[in-house]
Amino acid sequence: MRQPAPNPVLGRLDALVGEWEMEASVGGRPMGRARTAFAWLQEGAFLVQHADAEASDPPPAPEWVANSPLPLTTIIGLDDSSEAFCMLYADACGVFRVYRMSLSEGIWRLWRDAPGFSSASRAPSATTAPPSPATGRARATARPGSTTST
Repeated sequence: MRQPAPNPVLGRLDALVGEWEMEASVGGRPMGRARTAFAWLQEGAFLVQHADAEASDPPPAPEWVANSPLPLTTIIGLDDSSEAFCMLYADACGVFRVYRMSLSEGIWRLWRDAPGFSSASRAPSATTAPPSPATGRARATARPGSTTST
């Protein structure tokens, strides 16, 4: 079976490919650590992400343990007619969602427009700096009025 040729716009996501260390924080307070990996699927037609918690010292905050979505899996694709990215999301809490996303000038934005979510507090609405190759760490910040859960 012939594989679809990857759209060159998907090349914008190359900055995410690899394995990274993440640290979740709320209000500047560290909550827990995780590892995430991004890899191409179907000859570059989709980007898949797998993330899971990792042991840390000191141990993660109790509220992180109780509410952590990890492990989680996402699949990122492209609408070639609009050049808009879409993310399918599933986590350990049984949450299944569809997000829109962008990756531009080193900023990764995720948002969700759905019934029950006002435009002022779409959830989640995160801005993430892609991981630094020097440190292997990513940084995510939730916008005011949004939640940090996915």
